[in-house]
Amino acid sequence: MSDAVADAAGGPEAAEAAGAPGTEPEAEGEAQVQADAETGDAKEASPTAGLPLRPALEAVLMVVDEPVTAAHLAKVLDRRPREITDALRELSDEYTVQGRGFDLRHVAGGWRFYTRAAYAPAVEGFVLDGQQSRLTQAALETLAVVAYRQPVSRSRVSAVRGVNCDGVMRTLLQRGLIEEAGTEDGTGAILYRTTNYFLERMGLRGLDELPELAPFLPDAAAVEGESQEGVPSFDVDDDT
Repeated sequence: MSDAVADAAGGPEAAEAAGAPGTEPEAEGEAQVQADAETGDAKEASPTAGLPLRPALEAVLMVVDEPVTAAHLAKVLDRRPREITDALRELSDEYTVQGRGFDLRHVAGGWRFYTRAAYAPAVEGFVLDGQQSRLTQAALETLAVVAYRQPVSRSRVSAVRGVNCDGVMRTLLQRGLIEEAGTEDGTGAILYRTTNYFLERMGLRGLDELPELAPFLPDAAAVEGESQEGVPSFDVDDDT
């Protein structure tokens, strides 16, 4: 009887000595609470996860100042890139069907809102207030040479056009339509190429969508006739 009383008096110490659970369930409970808290923190770290996808895309695209890729949108909104691409295409089709004044286009490798072409006069009237700011014919010709021959040096552009193009090239640089693209081997001349802004303004996804030049070139007989009449001619494929 005295032994039983002694064992009972041992209480927690006797239980611990005998290998009883003791405080282990308590420790496991604390660990579980901590794990749940960490999981909750992880969920809170992604506030976009619970947002409806299409309205979230519209909200982001309203504030971008250049085309944004589906991969970037997927990272921001914590979604799969394929899910983002499908939603963007659905939105674009929906705007077209509804005849909205704006359009969602895939241009220059990314997506962005644009005003629909049919409503260009209204936009021009508001933004330009009757004032037009267009590229000159010389600037357009120079830009075309850069677009089709890039990367190309200023001297090469001048040779193709037959006039000095330094001033026009500076204008195109200032407008963000062309940019420097390294230097030419041997001569060290600065090379130029078109920018993403050029693609955006032209409505192209890439340079491979530039129209073929052949339909706009004169036939060989016409060129040969002009050359024989003493009109200076040059070979645009000659890099010397």
